[in-house]
Amino acid sequence: MHGTVQARHYYVDEAGDMTLFDKRGTVIVMTPGVSKVFILGVAMLPQPELAREYLDSLRADLLADPYFAGVPSMRESARKTASCFHACKDLSEVRYHVFRLLPRLKARVFAAIRRKSLMAERIVANRRDYRNLRIEEIVYDDLVKRVFRNLLHKADANRIVFARKGKSARSEALGAAIERAKANFERAHGKPSDRPTRIISAFPREFAGLQVIDYYLWALQRMYEKEEDRFYNLLANDYRLIMDLDNRDSNEYGEYYSDSNPLTLQKMKPVAG
Repeated sequence: MHGTVQARHYYVDEAGDMTLFDKRGTVIVMTPGVSKVFILGVAMLPQPELAREYLDSLRADLLADPYFAGVPSMRESARKTASCFHACKDLSEVRYHVFRLLPRLKARVFAAIRRKSLMAERIVANRRDYRNLRIEEIVYDDLVKRVFRNLLHKADANRIVFARKGKSARSEALGAAIERAKANFERAHGKPSDRPTRIISAFPREFAGLQVIDYYLWALQRMYEKEEDRFYNLLANDYRLIMDLDNRDSNEYGEYYSDSNPLTLQKMKPVAG
């Protein structure tokens, strides 16, 4: 008799943008309104249905609270908090409640970080024409490959939900990045990693897991961009691996933070600017 198929559920989103240059080719990473880092993150949720139940219940309680009556972001027509939680759009009071809830979901979070000023410096030094580079897609797909390299062999099947941006789902390209992650694992360990993997592209309102990873990435981005660690510290135990790929002071592949090397503000190399 066959046992129940054990599947793992992963939710993928990003923080920051990939803007490096203006139309004249000038580096604008450190200018207002442009992020200093780009982060791709994955949250593995052991019980996605429970995450949906908890977040929906919290949202209903907040929407029914007279304290938030009349707040624009809480109106259905605004398509913000009333539709789904989004850290950068939610009120600080709302974020407080979400942050208190998140540890109960027992998420395991993996993230890869690119420092944009260093990326731009390398492009300029190599005299690459940025206009002919598909920078955003290339970097995004590379980070997908990196974060999933050691994850996809741990269950009988995988479901990966990517946060959809705009009209393009890019399912084929994302699928190719996942296949490269499997191949890299097999080359490194000599073990098969060919588990059935379903790829979904969706909006955060459709999957609670996308709202979860959004909050973890927001906390990590605040730490890197503003050197503010109080949000990160609330969730620190849930980050299983953080790859700071452009911090190559100690080794050529970047600085990796995990249980054996926890990330702290004192240990983190500041982002220039």
